[in-house]
Amino acid sequence: MTDGPVHGTWEPHPATRWEDGFLSGNGRHGALVFGEPTDERVVVTHHTLVRPNGTEDARPPELAAELPALQDRLLAGDLHAAESFTDGRDLRWVKPFHPAFEIRLRRRSGHGTDYRRSVDFTTGVARTECADGGGQVFVSRADDVIVQRVTTPDLDISLDHRLPGAPHDLAVGHGAVLTPEGALLTLRARYPGGDRAYTGVTLVVVTGGRTSLIPPGLRITGADSVLLLTRVLCHPDGPDAEDRDALTHARALGDLIPDDEDPYTALLARHTDLHRTAYERVTLDLDADPAERALPGSELLTRPESPALLERLFAAGRYHLLSASGMLPPRLVGLWTGDWNTAWAGAFTNDANLNLQTASAAAAALPEVTEAHASLIHRQLDDWAANARAVFGARGVMAPAHTDGESGLTYHFSREYPLHLWTAGADWLLKPLVDHDETRGEKDPRTAHALAQVALFYEDFLTRTDDEGHLVVVPSYSPENRPANASWGAINAAMDLSAARHALLTAAEYHPERARDWRALADRLPPHRINADGALAEWAWPGLDDTYDHRHLSHLYGVWPLDEITPYDTPALAAAAHRALALRGSENDSAHGHLHHALVAARLRDGERVAHALGQVLKGDFFHASLMSAHYPNRDVYNADAAHTLPAVLIETLVQSTPDRLVLLPALPAAYPSGRLTGIRTRFGAEIDLTWTPETVRAMIRPTRTHRVELRTSSGAEPLDLVAGEDHVLSPRAW
Repeated sequence: MTDGPVHGTWEPHPATRWEDGFLSGNGRHGALVFGEPTDERVVVTHHTLVRPNGTEDARPPELAAELPALQDRLLAGDLHAAESFTDGRDLRWVKPFHPAFEIRLRRRSGHGTDYRRSVDFTTGVARTECADGGGQVFVSRADDVIVQRVTTPDLDISLDHRLPGAPHDLAVGHGAVLTPEGALLTLRARYPGGDRAYTGVTLVVVTGGRTSLIPPGLRITGADSVLLLTRVLCHPDGPDAEDRDALTHARALGDLIPDDEDPYTALLARHTDLHRTAYERVTLDLDADPAERALPGSELLTRPESPALLERLFAAGRYHLLSASGMLPPRLVGLWTGDWNTAWAGAFTNDANLNLQTASAAAAALPEVTEAHASLIHRQLDDWAANARAVFGARGVMAPAHTDGESGLTYHFSREYPLHLWTAGADWLLKPLVDHDETRGEKDPRTAHALAQVALFYEDFLTRTDDEGHLVVVPSYSPENRPANASWGAINAAMDLSAARHALLTAAEYHPERARDWRALADRLPPHRINADGALAEWAWPGLDDTYDHRHLSHLYGVWPLDEITPYDTPALAAAAHRALALRGSENDSAHGHLHHALVAARLRDGERVAHALGQVLKGDFFHASLMSAHYPNRDVYNADAAHTLPAVLIETLVQSTPDRLVLLPALPAAYPSGRLTGIRTRFGAEIDLTWTPETVRAMIRPTRTHRVELRTSSGAEPLDLVAGEDHVLSPRAW
């Protein structure tokens, strides 16, 4: 039993499915640990591993010359005009993410009795234990290497590429040599039809016992312990001579091993200094039953109403989000997969999924995630500029709806999903970077540059007006929905209006020299429309009818993640948004739809609706024993949306902030009457620890900036004066 939340999870049985394997990662390399005690497997992944699929030279469609004619037709009432705004190509997926190989450890004796496996969120160590020995695996943030220690005396080790869906014509070569640093295993894989390739290297250092080569692997007998260090080397233009040099790899990995202390302990300490510091910044305690906190994760998942389950999923969500973020932010599958046929290419999907997964980064004190997110954006800005020129003939930038992490060009679209028409993506992708700047009180020049490019796009794109002189967003697309009486490309989608207004006003804050022009442009955008049902319309253009049963809630972008529509500043619009939320169906029960619903409900102070949306996920069998999630109920399609988004939902129910406002307990579900949330960062530059019971609430606020904010509680509003460096305590009070 435990007196506090459990920062890890465990199982008494092996993971026979890779989806149930425990995870470790450093934002570059990933490790997925599963298998039987006598045949343990560690699937190795790397963020840059994407399989060539013929899109290497894909470009955005050159449609700018046809744009004026399309706009004329749409404004004249041709509700299907956008269907012909294409270059006639078939749908082309971005390059799919895939696993590299698996490290296989075959124990030659024993039966695996007294088995237990676990993962420690504070260190990132996945551990297996049984009567015949055990092992530990983590992925080092300090040294960018997968570290594995095994205490089984007799075992065979090999690298195996034969994972589900691996191409039959993947050209694979194995190597096994003995070097002064230890035995070195290599696996070289070349994709079919080209020079792109990758190499896996594992240095095996054996203490005691005997090592012999049994190609393609090793046999170890009588060892005291075995240390494995593994890396993946990606070769987009084909491997060169140095990359084929086994001794070079052995020396590079051997250089990580200290001479004067236990290698595993030293490697773990270097990694833990970075990982633990980030993970422990924020904690959530819901006063759960200690007996339930002690349960295996799979058993806890059968108790969807248990506060202990929500505590553990919150901890697991932050752990997995941190572990998947480094050189890139999390993919649809985070950083892990055991199958080459990843759903939706395992890509970065920018019209809800990536945005939801990274939603907690600023508030949950994970700047590592924000920096990974920024890395994806800034390396692709030139491609975003090419999109804007090709499709709209505009300066500035336009983000794609899908990317494999390499290309940021828009080429994934079809008649039913005209994603090349979506202009709101750049604003949504940049929003976490703006939140991060507000949290730390400094404007990142890279963010300022990107925002200026988005504003330039709107300068060139927003040229048409309606009869009242308002600017018109035409064509306009609301991901991934369509009007009930029109085709997919339409006019004045609510999301596009909100994004254009927000992008222009935010760019003005970063660039005072252009502020007047950009604010004036934003002021010319039309207001939102309230439809005959009293709901915020998904399309503000008259005559376009809503389609309610849909997984996306794009039209409520102004509520979340923006602050354009709030119960405090725009109560009438907030009421219309709440009506729109109530009318929204769940369509195919995608996890991201339920949790997006919860985030919007939290902003609208509807704790009952938050609880219902959370319940759909907690009761819908969305989580594997690994506590990584699925896209659909009944653990259908491995997907990180629910796992990574859930912490953001819980934070939004407890603490919300803008640069000038603090909202406490706006939408707390009744099932969690007491608890403690520590370390939350606000957008006005303060850290908050919040404690609540059914009778009282106490908040410790540690500001880094002197500022007056509005404090909002269920009792109303009051000013709150904060002084940098002076802790401010909101004393226990009735709420």
